[in-house]
Amino acid sequence: MDHVKVFRVTGEIHKPNLKTSFKQEIVADKPEHAKEKVYAELGSRHRVKRYHIKIINIEEVPPDQITNPTLKKLVSGEEKVGE
Repeated sequence: MDHVKVFRVTGEIHKPNLKTSFKQEIVADKPEHAKEKVYAELGSRHRVKRYHIKIINIEEVPPDQITNPTLKKLVSGEEKVGE
């Protein structure tokens, strides 16, 4: 894993009792993989079906604009995965 890509996924959750927007930073190889990971994480964490999630934008984030401290360390090489 020489070059790690970080994607910022923004979207909305529309459930009958919950309407909220979200923004997540995800490590993935391609935007499609980031989209699937967001579906899996939100579905698991908030019990949201895929048809309740509307993804608005997926963009690759340059290393200097990453806001998640753990991902920032991972991309910069300060921290190894699994340690």
